[in-house]
Amino acid sequence: MSERDDEKRAVAYAAVDACVPASVRSIGLGTGTTAYWAIERVAELVAAGHEITAVATSVESEEHCRARGIPLTGLLEGPPIEVAIDGADEIAPDFAAIKGGGGALFRERAVALAADVFVIIVTAEKLVPQLGAFPLPVEVVPFSARYVAREIGRLGVPLALRERNGKTFVTDNGNNILDCRFGSIGDPAGLDARLRAIHGVVTTGLFTGIVSRLFVGSPTGVYESAAR
Repeated sequence: MSERDDEKRAVAYAAVDACVPASVRSIGLGTGTTAYWAIERVAELVAAGHEITAVATSVESEEHCRARGIPLTGLLEGPPIEVAIDGADEIAPDFAAIKGGGGALFRERAVALAADVFVIIVTAEKLVPQLGAFPLPVEVVPFSARYVAREIGRLGVPLALRERNGKTFVTDNGNNILDCRFGSIGDPAGLDARLRAIHGVVTTGLFTGIVSRLFVGSPTGVYESAAR
């Protein structure tokens, strides 16, 4: 593994060990290259006898869980989610975050909102003084994609319909994603509300007021950060 992969593994394992005691029976597991390692650690706990079920935020993560022997359940079909652990594309000092680089933002938000505690795990380069360097994903109903693009474009914001392998990207929910370059975002909650008011917007990658704990992996080790 690369040094960055080592950091992702370390922070994911540390967060699971700190936030998933033996008493936890239901966990939310995220999507992406850092959340991958959280799934790996939970699989080790399950193999050691920890009785726990997981709600995964994507088909990809569901498949990973099944392959590693982690029992799955649907959102609120089983015990209440006590802890959810996921990565982020950017996170600011007040714990506002941008997510959705992997395209799972709708389910990631659903699981985060349903969880008693939502934990973000990142490597240090994801820490930013203010959100906006990473393009903001906006999930849209395909029928309204052009309309939403027009409305956001009227704000003077460059955007692009996400593609993968030369084809329009389709989320697990059958939707499309517009990647929008707002630049520095001074009011993430306000922008999230404004965008979600546009007809056809399903959700945005702006997560505000949701994150409970933040663990950071760095070349010098893992630490838990407090919100400022």
